Amino acid sequence: MERVRPVQRASAEHGLRGVFEDAGLPPGVLNFCPGAGSEIGDFLVKHPQTRFVSFTGSKEVGLGIFERCGKISPGQIWLKRSVLEMGGKDCIVVDETANLDWAIDGIVASAFGFQGQKCSACSRLIAHTDIYDELLDHVVERAKELTVGDTTSEENLFMGAVIDEPSYKKINKYIEIGRKEGRLLLGGVGSVGVPAGNLPSGGYFIPPTIIADVDRNARIAQEEIFGPVLAVIKAKDFDDAVDIANGTEYGLTGALYSSDRLRLERARHEFHVGNLYFNRKCTGALVDVQPFGGFNMSGTDSKAGGRDYLLLFMQGKSIAERL
Repeated sequence: MERVRPVQRASAEHGLRGVFEDAGLPPGVLNFCPGAGSEIGDFLVKHPQTRFVSFTGSKEVGLGIFERCGKISPGQIWLKRSVLEMGGKDCIVVDETANLDWAIDGIVASAFGFQGQKCSACSRLIAHTDIYDELLDHVVERAKELTVGDTTSEENLFMGAVIDEPSYKKINKYIEIGRKEGRLLLGGVGSVGVPAGNLPSGGYFIPPTIIADVDRNARIAQEEIFGPVLAVIKAKDFDDAVDIANGTEYGLTGALYSSDRLRLERARHEFHVGNLYFNRKCTGALVDVQPFGGFNMSGTDSKAGGRDYLLLFMQGKSIAERL
């Protein structure tokens, strides 16, 4: 108990930095530097004394950091290393052998939890043609039950507002694109199918949005939206479903609901994502149990949350001595 009290006191007096310093981190090692990325971010990445960059954010910004780290600044005597986590276009695949109750739970939680503003959120549902209509109907009905509101003043709400006005505008722009690319079944501008009173007025609130019959190459099936928008795609068979799942430039998380052991084993090798889940949702990786990081344009697959991740922040040195 004696070790807890100083940490609590430091937290109140000095914030996050005080907690780390009280735990033994030397003063000045941890610094909080808020500011626009174009102002402070570029400066820090380009600086000759910067040796390592760890980044979580958009693909566009991550690629810019990756490029800048490859350029040597005057006075720089090392090669900069980077760890990049850049989002995804994650999907849940449901075949005709799946437990649909499990699938419905996982789809709704993955697509709309945290307003869909998670890099691991399910933004594509790929369903076998035999169960497509049944599954879609149940997912829509379950999503209609979700509550949306001001989570700072009311408890037990499932969804709050999206982070800011630019995100609100971007997400709604994609929903309008989705109206042209598929069949809007729930949500969107005008709140199609959302029960009256389930969406508060004012604020950046966007209801759960489901767009069906989307082509695998449609924009809302390829581009990261980062909001509560689910594109539903029909697959003619399991091979087709795997092709659709792998058919984006990303490769962060994915899930497969199936009772077919051979398909589960195939997915281990053919479903190309950094975090793959069977018969459970595609979000909620546990630290030190499911290290997190993706392939391709999802990042450097550096597996945050695993013990090996710490080694990326260190520099190895081999020493030998003859006695």
